[in-house]
Amino acid sequence: MPLLKQTLNQVRDKIFQNVHSNHLIYNTCWEDPRADRVLLELDKQSEVVMITSAGCNALDYLMDDPAHIACIDMNSRQNALLALKIAVIKHGTYEDLWQYFGLGKHPRAMEVYANTLRKHLAPYAQEYWDRQILAFNRKSFYFFGTSGKFAWFFNQYIDLQPGLRKQIDRLLGARSLDEQRDVYSGIESRLINGLVRWILNRHFTMTLLGVPRAQRQLISSEYPGGMAGFIQDALRHIFTELPIHDNYFWRLYLTGRYTPTCCPEYLNEDNYETLRERVDRISLHTMTVNEYLLKNPKEYSHYILLDHQDWLAAHNVEALNAEWQAILENTRAHSRVLLRSAAQEVDFFPKFVQEGLEFQTELTDIWHPQDRVGTYGSTYLGLVKEKSS
Repeated sequence: MPLLKQTLNQVRDKIFQNVHSNHLIYNTCWEDPRADRVLLELDKQSEVVMITSAGCNALDYLMDDPAHIACIDMNSRQNALLALKIAVIKHGTYEDLWQYFGLGKHPRAMEVYANTLRKHLAPYAQEYWDRQILAFNRKSFYFFGTSGKFAWFFNQYIDLQPGLRKQIDRLLGARSLDEQRDVYSGIESRLINGLVRWILNRHFTMTLLGVPRAQRQLISSEYPGGMAGFIQDALRHIFTELPIHDNYFWRLYLTGRYTPTCCPEYLNEDNYETLRERVDRISLHTMTVNEYLLKNPKEYSHYILLDHQDWLAAHNVEALNAEWQAILENTRAHSRVLLRSAAQEVDFFPKFVQEGLEFQTELTDIWHPQDRVGTYGSTYLGLVKEKSS
C-alpha cells in the first residue's frame, strides 16, 4: 500500500507540473493588496522582488510610488499576462483597459491587440497572445486559464440551480453584514453540497486552481472535511464576517467581471494616469527567485513570496534553503518579507531564517482575518534584523 500511495502521489505531482508548465493558471491575483500595502509600507525608496501571479497586485503597489518592482515567475504565461496589461496601460486607452480586464471581454480584442499592443510585447508574450487573444472575445477572460475554467464550471452549476443566481446577486448587493448573513445562511447548503464537496476534494480540481498536493495535504491535515471543509469555513467567514461591497475577488469569481465600484485599484479610472507614469518601473523575469537574485544582487527592501514556499518545503528543501539564503544576502536592515501559507502555522522556516527575521505576528494577526480572499491558512511578515558587522 505505501508503494501504491507513493506511485499515485508521483503521478499526481507529474499531472500538476504538466498543467503548470503548459497553461496560464491564474487570470487574477488571489492575495489582497489592501492588506499587503499596510503590511509592506512601500515608499519611494522601495525596491521590490515579488512573484508575478496575474500581475494585478504589482500594478496596485505602484499606487505607493515604489522605485522598482521585479516580477518573477517560472511560468512565462503569467508574465505574458502582466506584459499585456502593461501594454494596454501604456499604449491603449482606459476604455481598452476596462474592456480587457474590467469586463473581461473586449469587442475589438483582436483589432486592438494586432494594431496597437502586439508591437510593444516581448517575443515570448507575442507568441502567447497571438494564440490566446481571442480569450477576450468569449463570455469572460476570467473564465479562461485553468483556474478560470473551474470558475466557469462553478457558475454553470449556480445557473442550473433554481433561484440560486438571484440569491447570489442579492448577496453581492447586500448593504450590511446582517443582510449578508441572512442571505448566505439560506444558500450555503446549496453552494457546498455533497457533489461540490466531492469535486473540491479531487486532486485534479485543485490542480486547475493552482493548489499543489503539498498544500492540499497541509489543509487536509487540519480539516477533517479536507479541502471542501476548509473552503466551506473560508466562504462562511468571507460572506458573513467581511463587508461584501468592495470584495472584488469573490464578485469576479461569482460573476466573471468587476464593476466600477468593486475592482482592483489598477482598474480605477482615477488611477490610470498615475499608472501610465509609473508602469515602466515594473520589470518581468521568467526564472526562479533564487536565479533572479544571483543575476541581480542588490539590497532589496521588500520580498513578496505568495505561497510558493509551501511547495518548496514539501518537494525541494534544498531549494527552499537556497532561496532564503539568497534573500537574506540581498536585503538591508528592516527589509520586509511577506508570504502566505495553506497551513495555519508554518514549521518549515530554516533556523537561520528564524534568527535573521523578526516576525510581526501582532500585525499579521490583525490583518490576516481581514484579507478579502480568505483562502490562506496564515500570513507571515518578517523584518530583517540589523546585520552584525
